[in-house]
Amino acid sequence: MVDRSPCDDADGWTALHADALAVLTGWTPTSPDAAVARDRTLGLLNAGPIAMSRAHRAGHVTASALVFDATGSQVLLCLHGKFHKWVQLGGHCEPADRTLAGAALREATEESGIAGLRIDPLPIDVDVHPVACQGGSLHHDVRFAVFAPVGATERVSVESEALGWFPPERLPQPLAGGTARLVTPGLAAFRRASPHPVS
Repeated sequence: MVDRSPCDDADGWTALHADALAVLTGWTPTSPDAAVARDRTLGLLNAGPIAMSRAHRAGHVTASALVFDATGSQVLLCLHGKFHKWVQLGGHCEPADRTLAGAALREATEESGIAGLRIDPLPIDVDVHPVACQGGSLHHDVRFAVFAPVGATERVSVESEALGWFPPERLPQPLAGGTARLVTPGLAAFRRASPHPVS
């Protein structure tokens, strides 16, 4: 991930902002908590394209992904290097990102080292939580389900201490807040994308 100013590519932030508005306005939340977070994020987006950049101290939109293996029986989590908790893959948007789903897919690919990932373009969750960015800010994290190809092999990135595959019903500890609630809507997205079991 490269730190870049929102002025580096104004058109990029503008396109991503427009996509975020369209996606979240048309999205049916998957839980009451996600509904509250969606509404807070739409309020944040009233600030304009700057709300997509980490330079926006009041908060910024991020994108993350719960990665499923080809059978839907395991999810890939990373042991975050800074927080020392297991969490789904994801991070900050970049000016070159044109869609939230594209940002989540890029982050999942970078952090897993897995080529050929596929993403469901509908979010499975939205979560707002405090972070240390800019001396204290909020991440408005839009979460997606991502699907790995058969035989996928992960590779640890510089941002992770470890990567691991876990059954959705037995997630590791310590687990980051909000990660567990991705399982049910993520599995629903997996079933939509893969209606026939993979053998």
